[in-house]
Amino acid sequence: MLRPRFFTAQTLRPGLSLALEKDPSRHIAKALRMREGDSLCLFDGSGIEAHAEVTSVEKGQVLVQVQDVSDPTRESPLYSVLIIALSRGDRMDTIVQKATELGVNEIWPIISERTGVRLDSKRLAKKRDHWQRIAVSACEQCGRNRLPTVAIPMSYSEALQGAMEQDDSLRLILHPDGNSQPLPESCGRLTLLVGPEGGFSSAEVSAATEAGFDALQLGPRILRTETAPIAGLAAAQARWGDLSL
Repeated sequence: MLRPRFFTAQTLRPGLSLALEKDPSRHIAKALRMREGDSLCLFDGSGIEAHAEVTSVEKGQVLVQVQDVSDPTRESPLYSVLIIALSRGDRMDTIVQKATELGVNEIWPIISERTGVRLDSKRLAKKRDHWQRIAVSACEQCGRNRLPTVAIPMSYSEALQGAMEQDDSLRLILHPDGNSQPLPESCGRLTLLVGPEGGFSSAEVSAATEAGFDALQLGPRILRTETAPIAGLAAAQARWGDLSL
């Protein structure tokens, strides 16, 4: 039987006794109703995974003792950065969750010309924290031991500038009018740019091209903004990463 997995921001080492944070403590105590002596799995986001045992459950505070640690390899050889325009509703939640499961390393939310979401800086920071928690939860579920980072939403120009600073990255912008030129046989780092519901403007596509992005069409059908990044990442992982058919 698989042990429940939880993230902790505390450094893990054998023999360590620690009090888990509020969220995992609440889930362990109230949802799973775990008790003293029960086993669980912890990871700290650095690649370390630990087998631990519950030593106390009192008033929602869970204490555990680390039994042993390991560093299993579950990260893809493809380092991927997803630049994604903000979406309405819970679409971004879905994108962050599924992209994490597919091994994305960084997610850069952006505000483009046709982005339908307009929030002030305070609310954008809260949104970023919310998406980071979703990434944590996805890692707990899928077995990843390294957390992807979710950036505070930035402007389109800031994202292009950041992408240009990654000299060794293959840069692709998903676009229905993209070409079908052959992709390289190998790729160690990918930056994938995906637009909002209304797509990128022609000026934005031109700016991306000037920043070194190649326009890529995934297929004959136009994919929704929450489908395109997942399809793109899955295709990239199948070609250059660790997904196999």
